[in-house]
Amino acid sequence: MKITDFFKTKWIFFLLQTALLAFLLFVLSFFDVALSIKLLTAGCFLLLLFFSILIEYFRKDRYYRKLYGLLDGLEQKRFLVSFMEEADFVEGRILYDILKQCTKSMNDEVAAYKAANQDYRDYVETWIHEVKLPISCLNMVCQNHPGALAESILEETQKIDSYVEQALYYERSTNFEKDYIIHGVSLAKIVTSAVKKRSRQLIAAGCVPEFHLPDCIVYTDAKWIDFILGQLLANSLKYRREPFHISFSAECRENSIILKMEDNGIGIPKQDIPRIFEKNFTGENGRKYGKSTGIGLYLCKNLCEKMNLTIAAQSEEGKGTAFFITFPTIQKDG
Repeated sequence: MKITDFFKTKWIFFLLQTALLAFLLFVLSFFDVALSIKLLTAGCFLLLLFFSILIEYFRKDRYYRKLYGLLDGLEQKRFLVSFMEEADFVEGRILYDILKQCTKSMNDEVAAYKAANQDYRDYVETWIHEVKLPISCLNMVCQNHPGALAESILEETQKIDSYVEQALYYERSTNFEKDYIIHGVSLAKIVTSAVKKRSRQLIAAGCVPEFHLPDCIVYTDAKWIDFILGQLLANSLKYRREPFHISFSAECRENSIILKMEDNGIGIPKQDIPRIFEKNFTGENGRKYGKSTGIGLYLCKNLCEKMNLTIAAQSEEGKGTAFFITFPTIQKDG
């Protein structure tokens, strides 16, 4: 608190004290008191006034400085009142009481919002699991009654299933730590499993994936990586060229293992590459080749960051796109 600002708030007080001093001197003059007594009285009055104001300033300044220091040290500013000390002056106690009531009201609203949000998320996750059952039934019916119509229906239901799965993982990503288990898994096994799940779409596109994967172990959550690879495969299938080709390879470095997925699709315009992982960004390809939500790659980036992985892309328009996922390795002592 600046001392100049403090004194500006005291101008009425100073005005009244000046009037009081003038009245006191007038009374002393009325009783014909000596000039020296008047000066001594005025000096004592001003000295006491000065020290009382100075003590008040330092007491308030110390409190507010401590309060600002406490505020700067808190990541969650809304918990400020929990660490505050009640002031020993009236204005500070009023401020403390106001903040305490405001914080309680805010915490009640936050708790209500969290409860409502959790109910909604539980409903969404339940709905997703419920809707997966009829999708599976449709797939079984189509597989048991092969034909052109069945194949067409099966292709559409698989798209629906992909969007439903995307919604499920989007919902889970907001509460990631409760559904995340790290363990060592074979990189080749993760990749081939993800490709196998999308084999029908790849076969329909006339693609035979190539694998150049060393025998190495990565430490991650296989379920989440499977989803990420599924999103990347879906992107490659959506923006493919004929004949469609896709390959997987990996490079083992001292502190990391880099998985590379490369296709020969339509590629990404140069100006779009820096933004492809942004939420809701569809880019030129999304507008030109069909409706795009701009969620898939955003989820890939978001989940990779939560798992301490990095994902990047390189692309040349008309020639194809390569995605790189970097897995940190665990260093062994000795």
